[in-house]
Amino acid sequence: VRNHLVREVARLDDEQRQLAECLRGPVSVLAGAGTGKTRTITHRIAHGVRTGVYDPGRVLAVTFTRKEAAEMQGRMRGLGAEGVRAQTFHGAALAQLGYFWPDLVGGAAPQVLGGGKVPVISQAAESIGLRLQRETLRDIAAEIEWRKVSMLSLESYAALVTRDGDRPAGGPSARTVPSGITAEQLIAVQEAYGALLDERRQIDFEDVLILTAGMLETEPRAAMQVRERYRFFTVDEYQDVSPLQHALLRLWLGDRADVCVVGDASQTIYSFAGASSSYLLRFAAEHPNVREFRLERNYRSVEPVVRIANRLMRGRPGALTLRAMAEAGEP
Repeated sequence: VRNHLVREVARLDDEQRQLAECLRGPVSVLAGAGTGKTRTITHRIAHGVRTGVYDPGRVLAVTFTRKEAAEMQGRMRGLGAEGVRAQTFHGAALAQLGYFWPDLVGGAAPQVLGGGKVPVISQAAESIGLRLQRETLRDIAAEIEWRKVSMLSLESYAALVTRDGDRPAGGPSARTVPSGITAEQLIAVQEAYGALLDERRQIDFEDVLILTAGMLETEPRAAMQVRERYRFFTVDEYQDVSPLQHALLRLWLGDRADVCVVGDASQTIYSFAGASSSYLLRFAAEHPNVREFRLERNYRSVEPVVRIANRLMRGRPGALTLRAMAEAGEP
């Protein structure tokens, strides 16, 4: 396995190899589409394990989907990095919540809501005399998710949607009231939804992160154990983290800085759900001693495609200038 890893590292390009050999954080990586970022960061982790810099049991690689986590886990296993955990934010948080809840609160942790929010929101609406269309229910679910990942209380959220009757408050954070419901009803349904979950001892997907963050912030014992368990962090797709995920990562880290974040501001796709590429672009401001890398060699697309991509993204915050490594193709 060691010889295989040495051969694999030798196949990385110059920028990829420099990143793979930079094992201590903080590290920020701007990696364009098709530049081999997953391959590079898995090699970095495996190199850290092989050289003894990383204890594999103290490494946490964070991705955004379970499929991506499984892929990363498999790649690292193939490179000899057995014991390294790759999880989603929610997967890691849920494991921590389940572990600490019996000791800190007592009993089993609340059950995570299955089947999505819409059925419970429908019941919450009916409990206050409303029968809403399914499209409206889905819109309300999206508003609940946005509010929670934005770390807004219901009172703070209400200020964004109730000013001047049903019209949203001014400014970039204003929220549009879903069709088929008034602003006052929107707030009332969210209150009823929260009450139903409390009554049933259930939590939703976003509550998993909220409760874990709250636990680490208020319980020094839990924070100490988590920080002892995980020493080295890698976060992929960092352009799509929400304020809540960013806060949880800060709590996992504490006063340490062994974190590598990887992303591409031009691929931010979850802004509608509260994510912001600003955490990627401002990472150096948070971590003054950061080592910064750029992966701009595109191995996926022909040159005309890369040229158009560069033209479209030119001048945007964090935009990279990709270089096509594939043979030229038709315009």
